[in-house]
Amino acid sequence: MLLVLHAVRLLGFADSPAVAKRFSLDLDETKNALAQAVARNWTTYSSFAGTAGWSLTDAGRAENERLLKAEGGKEIVQEVYDKFLPLNGILQQACTDWQLKPMDGDPLAPNDHADLEWDAGVLDELRVLSGALAPLVRQLKEADERFSGYDARFATALRHKWVDRSDVDSCHQVWFELHEDLIATLGLTRS
Repeated sequence: MLLVLHAVRLLGFADSPAVAKRFSLDLDETKNALAQAVARNWTTYSSFAGTAGWSLTDAGRAENERLLKAEGGKEIVQEVYDKFLPLNGILQQACTDWQLKPMDGDPLAPNDHADLEWDAGVLDELRVLSGALAPLVRQLKEADERFSGYDARFATALRHKWVDRSDVDSCHQVWFELHEDLIATLGLTRS
């Protein structure tokens, strides 16, 4: 149940196959766990605009946090989180620079990606982050194997230049999930 609830939390809104895929869970077992979670008012299933998926209720978020609290390795996760926070600002700036390219008279001009040097600079920043992420994930795996893969997913997104897309496993999406995973594990909030 922990991994199913946690997958829903990290993904925010996802269908059953995506929830199962997040932690390489069996799809039938995931569907059974989601059915149990609905019965306990931990998840809801909704659809809109042609998409459908699961999300956590407040009770489900509380249960996810209760289950996470029972895990060990919090000292390692806190140590990694302390190293992660300064990197978070770099990621945010890189994503902003991917979206915007200030021009004379328009500091919020959209980046049309015509300036290859500008984009190369952003991708270089993301490569630095990718290099910094790998040892952090290795350290996190000492606390819990569920932290595996963030570095590989980020590197794959970077290879494809999926910086901030929302329809694929982009650098921003992977980073956002890791951030959520860290704060959830430590019982923190983004604020």
